[in-house]
Amino acid sequence: FDVLIVLITAVIAVFVFFRWSVVYVMGLTILFCVGFEYIFSKLLLKKNTVSDLSCVVTGLLLAMNLPSNVPWWIMLVGSFFSIVIGKLVFGGIGQNPFNPALVGRVVLLVSWPAILTTWPKPQLIKSFSDIFCNIDSITSATPLGILKEKGVSYLSSSTPHFLYSDLYFGYCGGSLGEISAFALIIGGIYLLHKGHITLHIPLSFIISVLIISGIFWFTDNSKFADPLFHILSGGVMLGAIFMATDMVTTPLTVSGMIIFGTGCGIITMMIRIFGAYPEGVSFSILIMNALTPLIDRYTKPRRYGI
Repeated sequence: FDVLIVLITAVIAVFVFFRWSVVYVMGLTILFCVGFEYIFSKLLLKKNTVSDLSCVVTGLLLAMNLPSNVPWWIMLVGSFFSIVIGKLVFGGIGQNPFNPALVGRVVLLVSWPAILTTWPKPQLIKSFSDIFCNIDSITSATPLGILKEKGVSYLSSSTPHFLYSDLYFGYCGGSLGEISAFALIIGGIYLLHKGHITLHIPLSFIISVLIISGIFWFTDNSKFADPLFHILSGGVMLGAIFMATDMVTTPLTVSGMIIFGTGCGIITMMIRIFGAYPEGVSFSILIMNALTPLIDRYTKPRRYGI
């Protein structure tokens, strides 16, 4: 429930740029996730857990990893893989080794990359009447997409379109959860205040992205983007604050959390710099999810007297 509350800030930020398509995408993914949770809990003879709102959170987080113009059947397939394959087949909430929303996101990305990488151009609400206007079907590339396809020199020449303030407040294309770093940070502060997350994973994630990108940028700033660009663009903030901090799929110890977050940041940057995809946050978190049992084993504190 608290996660749903804090994501409201991000939802409002996204609505400002993409209007009612945001409500459509988020509403359908939540509806599909709740439906799959209810139906397959019955089929698998498991206790129905719809009331704990975990499936609602999964649906909303899945929507935050999708563009605002995805067709309904993409949301249906993603919701199925998130809830059924990503969670229920492992025994339900608390027993899933991978973040369910990211399971759905990655399946969609590798299956339909063209659909998952087509971004509507954001249009800021400037008057009350703009709220009820439809968004044009014009698509625009994300900053990371431009960096991957055309290089940092082209990105620099188009700076008026991708100012750091635009990345921070959300005036650029991308998945719904990549739109506003400011809104995500506000939500993260609330989660920290409530004690639901700690700083270990988000900070180690962001710092490792900063260090790796800084090394490459310092080596050749004509080829590689600067650290602030990498931190504010793409899904780093969403991943570090909301996805990588999932208590079920991350290490239990403080040192394990730091290793986990650092690994996420390193893998993210390796994919961004050397991989075929412009973004690597989803893949990095899932890879580190798989390593969580191993990290827990080697960072488990020794019991007194043993």
